[in-house]
Amino acid sequence: MSGIDWAVLLGTLGLIVGYGTYMTRKSESLEGYLKGGSDMKWLTIGLSVMATQASAITFISTPGVAYESGMEFVQNYFGLPFAIIIVCVVFIPIYYRLKVYTAYEYLEQRFDIRIRLITASLFMLSRGLAAGITIYAPAIIISVMLGWSLQFTILLVGILVIIYTVSGGTKAVSLTQKWQMTVILIGMGIAFSIVLNRLPDEVSFLGALDLAGAAGRMNIVDFSLDLDKRYTFWSGITGGLFLALSYFGTDQSQVQRYLSGKSIQESRLGLIFNALLKIPMQFLILLTGVLVFVFYQFESHPVLFNKGAVEEVHNSEYQQEFSEIEQQHEAFHLQKKAAYLDYVANPSKETQSEILALDQKAKSIRDNAKKAVLKANPDQSSRDSDYVFLTFILNYLPQGLVGLLIAVIISAAMSSTAGEINALASTTMVDFYQRFSKKSKTELQSVNTSKWLTLVWGVIAIIFALSAQLVENLIEAVNILGSVFYGTILGVFLTAFFLKKVGAKAVLVGIVIGQLTVFLLFYNETVGYLWFNVIGCAIVMIVSYVISIMSNNPNQG
Repeated sequence: MSGIDWAVLLGTLGLIVGYGTYMTRKSESLEGYLKGGSDMKWLTIGLSVMATQASAITFISTPGVAYESGMEFVQNYFGLPFAIIIVCVVFIPIYYRLKVYTAYEYLEQRFDIRIRLITASLFMLSRGLAAGITIYAPAIIISVMLGWSLQFTILLVGILVIIYTVSGGTKAVSLTQKWQMTVILIGMGIAFSIVLNRLPDEVSFLGALDLAGAAGRMNIVDFSLDLDKRYTFWSGITGGLFLALSYFGTDQSQVQRYLSGKSIQESRLGLIFNALLKIPMQFLILLTGVLVFVFYQFESHPVLFNKGAVEEVHNSEYQQEFSEIEQQHEAFHLQKKAAYLDYVANPSKETQSEILALDQKAKSIRDNAKKAVLKANPDQSSRDSDYVFLTFILNYLPQGLVGLLIAVIISAAMSSTAGEINALASTTMVDFYQRFSKKSKTELQSVNTSKWLTLVWGVIAIIFALSAQLVENLIEAVNILGSVFYGTILGVFLTAFFLKKVGAKAVLVGIVIGQLTVFLLFYNETVGYLWFNVIGCAIVMIVSYVISIMSNNPNQG
């Protein structure tokens, strides 16, 4: 990066961290630290909720998913608006009425301490692992592309997050996330415009969409009933609904964002803001990836975008094999470019068939290159598409904007990680420490304890990130991890809300059976992971209800 890019990057990050730390430096009450003083307005809540969900992985990996397979990933979010409506109608009024700090406090009132602690522990396990992934996943890609040390990149993100999150608690997280999300939206809008402007003169925006469609990249909706497919309309509208319902309704990293609202109305408006904006935002990010795909059909590009993997295979005994694949790729690119120009001049079924055939051959060449990489290093990720968008940013954006887009990615990593460790610290403080502590503490002592817990969780997230192994698909990894636990957690809450005759013992059995079933499905890869949310939730509710009917006293805990 140039000096201008470094100035923009460090200036953007420094201003955000400094602003959040300075504006919230006087959090003296536990409510102020854990709930932000309960005075947040809807726009801050909305941007904070979105920033917690939209990690750096979203902006690195999602365009790569579209580059490789098209727009179908957007179906993952089809159930989200309906989930948010349910949360606004059912969950938020209950949380406000009970004046809880965490979602899991309600479960003790409804069942008993065992259900509260088990559910809180499931959240802490899943979100603790996710916090490490949200730091590690972008760090390894940024470090490879910029030549930074991986450890330095992880520590940079982690330490910046710890500074303002420990200092100001929930309010610092929400205020910084508001500006981080603003930078992210502006940056992605600029990236989209530049990709569009970089297309050949003879290719308009609509022409680019036509080319993408001809290459099978505009397959937005799939009505297939095949349960093995990860992304279909049905998995999105059902599994996606349950995933979003559990995430927004029971995950403390989200619940804490809207519990900081000054009223129920502000909290609801903040969530509705997400319901209206989330799918269009994901669509824009995916469409940016599709346009990058079209751009690279006319512009020379490497067979693989992961520079570190390419350098590694060139220094191995498979160097000759890989060089031959690169030469084949370069010659084939010229043939493919000519076919695309032919389609622009003469769109027809024949030219489209040629494009589809060439696209399959291009994938075959890339697959061969990935196999060579894996021969050189079996631990190397074969998921090269995560490096596509960052390669475009570094090679084709003007000075200054490169620094801004890198700041966007690091800001996204910071915002999601901050929300996670803030929620983990709150859950630990409220559901475990305060619940079992026999010593009375002053407000200042309680705030200081919360700060120490936040620091501890921040360090744990950094340790997880430093010891992690690269997963094959970053954007899917986070959703899979959530889906493994979210169905069970959601089942507990829905049972509490709607099955009034079910007691604690029945729910305890339902939790065990539901979670073990999901683990088994995950291990055997029986169904697409979005269905884990439906299956886990259904098993908890059905088992709990059946056991309560069989019991002589269903409400007995």
